[in-house]
Amino acid sequence: MADTTNTNKLTVKTFLNKILAGTATGIIVGLIPNAVVSAILKLFGQNPVTATINQALLIFQCATPLLIGALIAIQFKMEPLDVAIVGAAAYVGSGVTKFVPQIVNPATKAQGVFVSAGTGDLINTMITAGLAVGLLLLVGQHFGSVKIVAAPIFVGGGTGLIGMLILPYVSKITTWLGTVTNSFTNLQPILMCILISCMFAVLIISPISTVAIGMAIQLNGISAGAAAMGVAATTLVLVVHSWRTNKSGVTIAIALGAMKMMMPNLFRYPIIVLPTLITAALSAIPVALFHVSGTPASAGFGLVGLVGPLASLDAGKASINIVMALIVWIVFPVVVAMICRFLFEKVFHLYDEKVAFAYLGE
Repeated sequence: MADTTNTNKLTVKTFLNKILAGTATGIIVGLIPNAVVSAILKLFGQNPVTATINQALLIFQCATPLLIGALIAIQFKMEPLDVAIVGAAAYVGSGVTKFVPQIVNPATKAQGVFVSAGTGDLINTMITAGLAVGLLLLVGQHFGSVKIVAAPIFVGGGTGLIGMLILPYVSKITTWLGTVTNSFTNLQPILMCILISCMFAVLIISPISTVAIGMAIQLNGISAGAAAMGVAATTLVLVVHSWRTNKSGVTIAIALGAMKMMMPNLFRYPIIVLPTLITAALSAIPVALFHVSGTPASAGFGLVGLVGPLASLDAGKASINIVMALIVWIVFPVVVAMICRFLFEKVFHLYDEKVAFAYLGE
């Protein structure tokens, strides 16, 4: 059962922090295997072995909402049954698996199949997991001897159903942000790149999926390049501030693509957006000047798997080469990030990186 001592002392702030901490760790576990191994497998080309490994990693990635729910429950020191219930409810509410009636099941010839893709809606995953945890804390002990039967049905199935019902409305947050981002594409190129880069720089450490937004509004050309640069800038800012603060494994995970593990830091210490925004804004200027381009698929990835840099090399052969890509994507943002770190921490004393950038997921 949940730790009653902790339950009695539970506040709204503590509750939210535990939700964020569990989510941050779940994202690392769910996303890192595919992000790391798939990038390595690209070196071996397309063959049945690499294809099978990629499929296994993608299926593992689809389990991210389940992992998040389970790790959130563990944050509340819940017993195994409750951990399973919260994990299953979060999976259902995430929308990672949906029923698609338009597709015919090849095995049964029946109309409609369940399709899993991506990681689902992280905001709705957190909401559903929070509802499941809240209900278990409130009524979990009242089920008595029938808890093993009643709790999965009423708490697990019930909160999972609520998650499914509210998913279309919660997903509109991503749609709205996509509309706002898309409006930036009508502006002067440098201003457009700065605004898009800053938007994606913040979104990558929030529960919003940058990949989903990039694909939804079909960012292309330098607007996609600016979006990817925003993600890359955040990655490098977090790495610069993390290497002396966190364990090496945390810094490596961030560098490989687990920027969302810093979500608890964003909510607890919003000041971390300052070096992030400055670095993203300045790093966006070369994107406009050198026509660093991208595609809808590369817009939300940044440096993960080198998707952003490789897309810019492929799309902008006339204006960018490997040396220029290295300078634009790595050298320039790192220099800006290090200057920001020196100014904001050492000169203006706006934050202590060992506090603001310390990994809070454990």
